[in-house]
Amino acid sequence: MSPMPTRLRTREVDPVLSLAQRCFRIRVRSWSRLYQNALQFFLGMKARSRHAHHFFAVALALINSAVPARAVDDIPPPFGFHWNDSMTRVEQVLVGAKAKIVTRDRKDKRDVWTVEGLVQPGLKRTLFTFRDGALVEVELQYEYPDWSIERYNDRMGEIRRYFDAKFGTGKLVSRARDTDSDVIQTLVGYQWIVGGTMLELFYFSAQRDMMVFRSITVTYKAI
Repeated sequence: MSPMPTRLRTREVDPVLSLAQRCFRIRVRSWSRLYQNALQFFLGMKARSRHAHHFFAVALALINSAVPARAVDDIPPPFGFHWNDSMTRVEQVLVGAKAKIVTRDRKDKRDVWTVEGLVQPGLKRTLFTFRDGALVEVELQYEYPDWSIERYNDRMGEIRRYFDAKFGTGKLVSRARDTDSDVIQTLVGYQWIVGGTMLELFYFSAQRDMMVFRSITVTYKAI
């Protein structure tokens, strides 16, 4: 993720972003305004992709559930789940893993659960999306509060190379930077497609003065 020109508002190689809702919660009250601006930017970027074709999300390097793309038509979701698992089965597994479903929302005729407590390094929360009661998407949101931008860049590079080695060279679908307000916001995303499944890998950051919010998101999706 090399530095980009200061006034570059948006340079989208392919305006295809995930339609999943990003649920960022900054607990410190003094970060409220930064968070709201960052979230609006992120959701706005995704809204511009509503007419694009669907994508798929595959395994993180940290997750061992993925199998070589050449050996299967699809990539399974993480944590031992399967596509089209029922809401009941998913909840049973989450309860068994001592994870907590903190919200249950109904959005665009889909059920979206926000889950905390699944054990992965840096995993802040996981979003499970169901269509007609069947699992169709799992989104992993990673945050490392003490990391510098260099460490985030290194991790993004590691994950992208891992996916490239398994699924071929990933496609750059977004590289955007917004400096029009007092909050500097950056979004970089890649995608891979395997069979009837998709991978999305995104890095997002928002900074105002010394306050910084950064995250890495990996989304598994059945298409």
